[in-house]
Amino acid sequence: MKVYDALLLVSFGGPEHPDDVLPFLANVTRGRGVPPERLAEVAEHYQHFGGVSPINQQCRDLRQALERGTDLPVYWGNRNWHPMLADTVAQMRDDGVEHVVAFVTSAYGGYSSCRQYLEDIAAARAAVGPSAPEIDKLRHFHDHPGFVEPHADAVRAARATLPPGGTVRVVFTAHSIPTSMAATAGPEGGRYEAQLRETAALVSAAGAPDLPWDLVWQSRSGPPHVPWLEPDVNDHLAALAADGVTGVVVSPIGFVSDHLEVVWDLDNEAATTAKSLGLDFARAATPGTDPRFVAMVHDLVRERVEGSSRRSRLGTLPLWDACPAGCCPPPRRGPSRE
Repeated sequence: MKVYDALLLVSFGGPEHPDDVLPFLANVTRGRGVPPERLAEVAEHYQHFGGVSPINQQCRDLRQALERGTDLPVYWGNRNWHPMLADTVAQMRDDGVEHVVAFVTSAYGGYSSCRQYLEDIAAARAAVGPSAPEIDKLRHFHDHPGFVEPHADAVRAARATLPPGGTVRVVFTAHSIPTSMAATAGPEGGRYEAQLRETAALVSAAGAPDLPWDLVWQSRSGPPHVPWLEPDVNDHLAALAADGVTGVVVSPIGFVSDHLEVVWDLDNEAATTAKSLGLDFARAATPGTDPRFVAMVHDLVRERVEGSSRRSRLGTLPLWDACPAGCCPPPRRGPSRE
């Protein structure tokens, strides 16, 4: 049985003031050769919300909820904005913490959704030095009941807001990634998309078993000549409308909370697309601080502490506690957001 003396919440981070937006985006895109006009376009999305991303407050809320269910002190550090991960690791060191279990707010495998967090944790520990605490990342949780069930209930609730009758389809969304990254996700390749398809099937079976569903992609930000996973959600909505579909439930299963890429890319852009096509549109909520999601984190910690092979899960894809060395190599860089 492994003993931990702290729980670390690790997230992407986001600006909390208009003056933070461009420095934040510079952190996110450093070394990627992103054109200034693309940064300006993304910055404008943040300015629609006063220059404040919802993600940091959502992390504060999740941290507070996690603190109520554990005796471990709960710390929080971000990859791209304050509180920065290296600062949090330094604080844990100063507090005498030696062994940390980390929950990352990303359910899936892949470079951006898993490997890059491992790299950032390693870089933060290196910045702090030899006295930095050991940090073990918890496993992927794409098929954990505490993740699937809140999404399924949200699909059911969103569907109930649509007008009765008509032809309704569930559209599951996740962040698009370069196809080269998708092909190398996981030791056997394709892990990111495979996990998302498993999650979509599980959520559909629990939340809308009588409706057809699709998995599509959102928030593409790379250069046009680099292939990314398709179809884009907006293109897919147009195709559904052309096929006679009258309403859609859009469920962002790629996300754990309603941060910018949900409230802008779906609630604004996709909803506008649906309206222009005459499609009834309902966006399903994300887990956020749903008690089942919070309990899932504690369950994952117990699972790691006890070293048990018994896992709370609904799917069948292989899972592991530690990613193999060299798993999910970085792709050619393109701009990204939350």
